[in-house]
Amino acid sequence: MNFDAINSAQLPALLCAMPKTELHIHIEGSLEPELIFALAKRNQVRLNYATVEELRSAYAFTDLQSFLDIYYAGASVLQHPQDFYDMAWAYFLRAKADNVVHAEIFFDPQTHTERKVSMRTVVTGLHHACTDAKEKLGISSSLILCFLRHLSEESAFETLEQAIPFKDMFIGVGLDSSERGHPPEKFERVFKRAHQLGLKAVAHAGEEGPPAYIWSALDVLKAERIDHGVQAIHDEVLMQRLAMERVPLTVCPLSNLKLCVFPNLKDHNLAQMLSQGLCVMINSDDPAYFGGYMNENFLQTFAALNLNASHAYQLACNSFEAAFVDEAQKLAWRVQLDACFQQHGA
Repeated sequence: MNFDAINSAQLPALLCAMPKTELHIHIEGSLEPELIFALAKRNQVRLNYATVEELRSAYAFTDLQSFLDIYYAGASVLQHPQDFYDMAWAYFLRAKADNVVHAEIFFDPQTHTERKVSMRTVVTGLHHACTDAKEKLGISSSLILCFLRHLSEESAFETLEQAIPFKDMFIGVGLDSSERGHPPEKFERVFKRAHQLGLKAVAHAGEEGPPAYIWSALDVLKAERIDHGVQAIHDEVLMQRLAMERVPLTVCPLSNLKLCVFPNLKDHNLAQMLSQGLCVMINSDDPAYFGGYMNENFLQTFAALNLNASHAYQLACNSFEAAFVDEAQKLAWRVQLDACFQQHGA
């Protein structure tokens, strides 16, 4: 592949056209203000904001917690299976436009069950959208149930048990929400139970929390992927381990910028981690709140870090490698990727 044949002027079109997987997307974080207002009207929910513009203007976050406060408030409009379907379907339409071929979607049932919305309502609505996305859009997908780490271990156990009757509708468990003060060890027994059930395991670690949380996610929770992981750069031994073991890091550049993990996108360490051989990839995290879906993350990150076609190819390949699918599917995506690069002059 002749990556040098693709110049900087051609690169944006390639970034948008190339097939990619998204492995770090919180479906509740794709809930756009317009849909929030539509669902609020449908379900007769009163919002604290008078207009879409007023709500969107509140998206000025100083850290993870300031985002979570408004994130949970927005989710209050989700009450029925159709609401969850509509939210997920809106995401899939955007994913299709960005040439996402596969998505592994996080959902936070505790955000809803604490409001007396049943697990059945949440899971069946999302699963129906996943099924339709495959049939109508050609996008494959899987659901990953996430535990809210600011809540108790007991609550996580209750959530997992409530989800067991729907185990054929999701493939794994994750850990998200406020990282500081909530180390992975808090959920060791819950993840052990999930492993016994045959579920995959991923975990947010090293976004605002220290590199030690990444070690714990790997060794205590037996996580197969690390979500974010950007603080690994401060631990040389950890970096060596991540590279050697090909541990995937689902990095979310615009999220990191919006939540002040990095002061400027040009300060992001994605390029450094790539150069050290880590299996990093680009994702959108909570795109309705952080200013961009997949292609926007690629475009802004590549412009800020002066990345090239070779980096684009590696990031796409890493996203295929890290997906929870069989090797035949990963090979098929590589073939699509090669064809896309050749069409753009490589």
